[in-house]
Amino acid sequence: MHKAGDMVLGGLFQVHFFSVFPDLSFTSEPQQPTCNSFDVLGFRRAQTMAFAIDEINRNSNLLPNVTLGYSLYDNCVKLGIAFRAALSLASGREEQFMLDKTCAGNPPVLGIVGDSSSTRSIAISSVLGLYRVPMVSHFATCSCLSDRQKFPSFFRTIPSDAFQVRAMIQILRRFGWTWAGLLISDDDYGLHAARSFQSDLAQSGGGCLAYLEVLPWGNDPAELRRIVEVMRKSTARVVIVFAHESHMINLMKEVVRQNVTGLQWMASEAWTAATVLQTPQLMPYLGGTLGIAIRQGHIPGFRDFVLQIRPELQHNNSYENYLVNQFWEHTFQCKFAPPQAGWVEAGGSLCTGQEDLENVDTELLDTSDLRPEYNVYKAVYALAYALDDMLQCEPGRGPFSGHSCGSLQRLEPWQLVYYLEKVNFTTAFGDQVSFDENGDALPIYDVMNWLWLPDRRTKVQNVGEVKESAKGEELTLDEDKIFWNFESKQPPQSVCSESCPPGTRMARKKGEPECCFDCIPCSEGKISNMTDSMECSCPEDFWSSPQRDHCVSKKTEFLSYYEPLGICLTTASLLGTFICVIVLGIFIHHRGTPIVRANNSELSFQLLLSLKLCFLCSLLFIGRPRLWTCQLRHAAFGISFVLCISCILVKTMVVLAVFKASKPGGEALLKWFGLLQQRGTVLVLTSIQGAICTAWLVSSSPAPHKNTQYHNDKIVYECVVGSTVGFAVLLGYIGLLAILSFLLAFLARNLPDTFNEAKLITFSMLIFCAVWVAFVPAYVSSPGKYADVVEVFAILASSFGLLVSLFGPKCYIILLRPERNTKKAIMGRGIES
Repeated sequence: MHKAGDMVLGGLFQVHFFSVFPDLSFTSEPQQPTCNSFDVLGFRRAQTMAFAIDEINRNSNLLPNVTLGYSLYDNCVKLGIAFRAALSLASGREEQFMLDKTCAGNPPVLGIVGDSSSTRSIAISSVLGLYRVPMVSHFATCSCLSDRQKFPSFFRTIPSDAFQVRAMIQILRRFGWTWAGLLISDDDYGLHAARSFQSDLAQSGGGCLAYLEVLPWGNDPAELRRIVEVMRKSTARVVIVFAHESHMINLMKEVVRQNVTGLQWMASEAWTAATVLQTPQLMPYLGGTLGIAIRQGHIPGFRDFVLQIRPELQHNNSYENYLVNQFWEHTFQCKFAPPQAGWVEAGGSLCTGQEDLENVDTELLDTSDLRPEYNVYKAVYALAYALDDMLQCEPGRGPFSGHSCGSLQRLEPWQLVYYLEKVNFTTAFGDQVSFDENGDALPIYDVMNWLWLPDRRTKVQNVGEVKESAKGEELTLDEDKIFWNFESKQPPQSVCSESCPPGTRMARKKGEPECCFDCIPCSEGKISNMTDSMECSCPEDFWSSPQRDHCVSKKTEFLSYYEPLGICLTTASLLGTFICVIVLGIFIHHRGTPIVRANNSELSFQLLLSLKLCFLCSLLFIGRPRLWTCQLRHAAFGISFVLCISCILVKTMVVLAVFKASKPGGEALLKWFGLLQQRGTVLVLTSIQGAICTAWLVSSSPAPHKNTQYHNDKIVYECVVGSTVGFAVLLGYIGLLAILSFLLAFLARNLPDTFNEAKLITFSMLIFCAVWVAFVPAYVSSPGKYADVVEVFAILASSFGLLVSLFGPKCYIILLRPERNTKKAIMGRGIES
């Protein structure tokens, strides 16, 4: 189809399905290929380009004073024919093309609209790109065509398959379909789609492919039987098909033969609108299909334009008239004269050329669902707007070398490519048209659904759209409108493994896709609160609930004032303190009696005060550990006991000194054990323990610690000693003083006094040492709060032992045997029986 003009645009469309390709060798005369099986939809797309150019020529605001022409070729769905046609358009070999004497003039065509096939577009663009001839495809979707290095002058008004793949993944994720099969055609369209699908699906984590099968070209019964067998045996209920309708026709024959139902089909844009598949025989299988479709558009005036088509009855060699006549014969099922032999006799009718197109059902006039045609329309306008921008260039302000502009007289194809890359306009339908750095249009698709009506009619309805936005791929679906071809009338489930509920985690099955897994219950102490969790976990201070679906705070364990054990120890500590106060009161009240005054009453008072501190320091070991209690408990314990043992040690030394002084020549010894020396000795010995505690607190201070080693489901609050050496030195110093006191008291136990306090000290130190020798292994082997219990028990036991051993006999005499509380009785004289 040709139309003359100041500028000519080329076009490649499939107006016939099949062809007989002639011998194109150089040794033979070139012959035109023979095409047959008329394609009304391809013819409608060619007419769309003719209409768009006619509309542009009538638009005074676009390309004023310039008339566009067109030269359209039929590719017959054959690469060889399409390639030959494209080269003819670019070179002008099909007709006389004369340059003026200066070799200036317009190229044969400014640009080409087409081709519809990715494979043909790849072959043609790889050659036209060498000469920067722009090519704007309306139907080639292969993502490989976005490679600007290989295809520098290729543009398209249909989104890339890369976007179509992402759109399908969006739909899969919307309905939770993580297990799907993929069927592809054995060409660039299918193979690149499969590559994108596998890559994007893995990156998105949206699912896995149960199988990937390549549909054969032509009818290969054995291979189709194998593929359908794979589909039937697979647990995947969703089947995605990136192929052409011819592949689907052959595939569905085998699907029907094996009666494979219960599948949710997803169609690529290549067969979403294929009416040949929407038949009563196939809809039980294909009903409910979800498909990605080219954006629907409205082209005002197009129907009136095609209604003007009329055949020419006179015989001529015009191929355009031949196409119109073929369309007429196809539409009205008639033949122009002279018809084939026997045509009339067999009941066939002759075409008159006066038949009314409006009274016949033909796809040419169905302008309610223009999709590829709308892309053709946008492609023609993109070339026109680019040419208009170029012609509006002001000399001296152009984008080319020397700020020059392109002109009709010396137009280079690459100059139009420059403007095509920057084109930006809005169609009458309201869609913006522009190209990105890869020559791809702004991506937008409609989502279609195949509806099977009760009266067995078929309807393909729009149920949403998917488009590129600032947030990424944006899917909009009206789920209430979607027809599901299942008894439940609900979306099917298509997963390899059911989702793992909260309380479990996913465990991959070895050798299978990541969507196939087992659900393993979380181990004790760990949880998962979401479905399909990869791991179970809980913060350190938490434990798992019985259902393993949420974390609960771990029970905290420490020696509390409110538990029975803590109450008992607190009571014992306060009781010991109270007894010390009572004994102190008794001693103060009877401070003038001989038994109180004997053996240094001041040291007795100090000893009672230190014992009271020993009882009270045990309270620091009870209750929630805090920093100050951890630091104070051992310091208070160590200093209190050293003060106590120091008093006992000095009392013992005084007893020995007094005995030695009673012998001849021993009076001089008493001057070393005067009252001042006794106080100084106690102070020095206690200060040494104070220095040990200070060094310990400064170098490695005890601190509260949450221990989870003893019990998994409990937190044991305890005070870590910080420095084991410091704690050992503290205990060792107490032990050293206790052993020294025991040895001295043991040596003085048989001194000739009726009331010899050395015996009491010996017995008290024996109890003290026994308690603390037993304490060490018990403390080391006791876990958690029981270590504190052992230490408190040791403190209380040793304190009660000292209190009872040292002051019990004295209080007995003071309160119950006052007759023995005399100087004579204590000196061993005048004791009444």
